[in-house]
Amino acid sequence: MKVDRDLSLRLENQLCFPLYACAKEVTRKYKPFLDPLDLTYTQYIAMMVLWEKKEVRVKDLGEALYLDSGTLTPLLKRLEQKGLLTRSRNQEDERALCVRISAEGEALKQKALSIPEGMRSCISLSDEEMQVLKKLLHRTLEGLEED
Repeated sequence: MKVDRDLSLRLENQLCFPLYACAKEVTRKYKPFLDPLDLTYTQYIAMMVLWEKKEVRVKDLGEALYLDSGTLTPLLKRLEQKGLLTRSRNQEDERALCVRISAEGEALKQKALSIPEGMRSCISLSDEEMQVLKKLLHRTLEGLEED
């Protein structure tokens, strides 16, 4: 029996499309939570890393966020203009650029604390389903990194 190869080109048979659509819609749901903080979603996830680590090499930040330097550099410049971080050369390795959270950036964390709870109410999955989905997405990312 010959499988109809055209079926592989149907949108409904693609894994990439629901991943893309979900990512786009979830990011859109963040907007009303992030607008009062004057952050985009990408700026927000960069700040999340800085709230946790306080200082990080730009290369490591890019790897953590799956962002290339062409995306990361203007993003970090904008956050620096807002006074949320500072950029400087690494003292041990002058070639490496580091970013450090500022006092203003640290203060913004308090305003962001309600965002995860607000977003949780936008997604109609149980806690268990969320954990399973998160695990599957991380496994997918790891598999893509192996290529």
